[in-house]
Amino acid sequence: MHRVLVIVCASVAAMKAPFVLRRIRETGCETRVIASDSALNFVTPLALSSASGNELYTRGSWFSPQAGAQHLELAHWAEAVVVVAASADFMAKAALGLADDLGSATLLSVRCPVMWAPAMNTAMWEHPATGAHKAKLQSWGHQFIGPTSGKLGTRGEGEGMGRMLEPEEIAEQVKRVFAPKDLAGKKVLISAGPTREYLDPVRFVSNPSSGKMGFAVAEEALSRGAEVVIVSGPVSIPAPAGSKVVPVESALQMKAAMEDHFEWSDLVVMTAAVADYRAAEQKHEKQAKISEQVTIEMVPNPDILAALGQKKGNRVLVGFAMETHAGVERAAGKAQRKNADFICLNYPTREGTSFGGDDNQVTFVFPDGTFQDLPRMSKREVARLLLNEAMQRMQ
Repeated sequence: MHRVLVIVCASVAAMKAPFVLRRIRETGCETRVIASDSALNFVTPLALSSASGNELYTRGSWFSPQAGAQHLELAHWAEAVVVVAASADFMAKAALGLADDLGSATLLSVRCPVMWAPAMNTAMWEHPATGAHKAKLQSWGHQFIGPTSGKLGTRGEGEGMGRMLEPEEIAEQVKRVFAPKDLAGKKVLISAGPTREYLDPVRFVSNPSSGKMGFAVAEEALSRGAEVVIVSGPVSIPAPAGSKVVPVESALQMKAAMEDHFEWSDLVVMTAAVADYRAAEQKHEKQAKISEQVTIEMVPNPDILAALGQKKGNRVLVGFAMETHAGVERAAGKAQRKNADFICLNYPTREGTSFGGDDNQVTFVFPDGTFQDLPRMSKREVARLLLNEAMQRMQ
């Protein structure tokens, strides 16, 4: 069981610290928690200790009569440190090497990965001093996870940059620290989400793809040390922290973006639900509604997977396909024609595996017609097995 030390600072987002601790523990880690005196104005000691499953460490416990030095003991115990609701003040103290409380003294003593989850108002986050302190900490190998833009806790602040990442996202980042780094140095290019084929400026043809499968592959690849670029159609879910996202709308835009990054990549995973057709002529003005039947001429979109397969080289190329019948036979044919290493066959009509869900059920189908059936599982677990299969071919 990995050991994670959480340091809670004095930001309004400290109220979320118990949820962060619980999410980290759900990944299988043991947690201990330090809170500054000011942080306890926002969250209770009982909430923190209960969520941690261990006692709470504070300035009071640091100076209590006991053998040993608590900051050194905690620093030796930790395999990773997460600074939650990280304030501008605590960042400054850490960057200057100050150690006048338990949290900063422990941080100065650790020899393990340190992650910062900042939370502050926009003006403080954008101040040059904060930027300088962040740069200094990053130069020591510390990692920043967030902040993001959104509603802020400060009265009258509204929305802006400085909102702490959600507890689930922070826990995901912690999980990556302990994941095997078998993709370190590899570059993974992923297509995700739907495409939109506009008929006029306000109407388009699309599909319900959520992008969750592609983003799950990205999260798994990042956790295993890869560099990740996602070419994504319009989706409403946040991109995995640490990935580069190239937003597109149409199939032609997606093809261009994938080709732009293809030479860079070692592994390409095409999870996007790309529209097969587009309007032969896109109207430049909104078309008026009429009572008569309308016929729209459609033309085929390019086959992105096949185009990439023609210049695959030593890369590993993985495609996705949806079929309702003769799935394995059709997927094997696609893998052969498109020069893919294997196809992940989806079953959109099966219960629990429709567009937008968190689970999937796939079959890995290979060009020679052999296949491997997988049971229904989370998309993240599918991503893990997909990358395991791809790694065998990369080696």
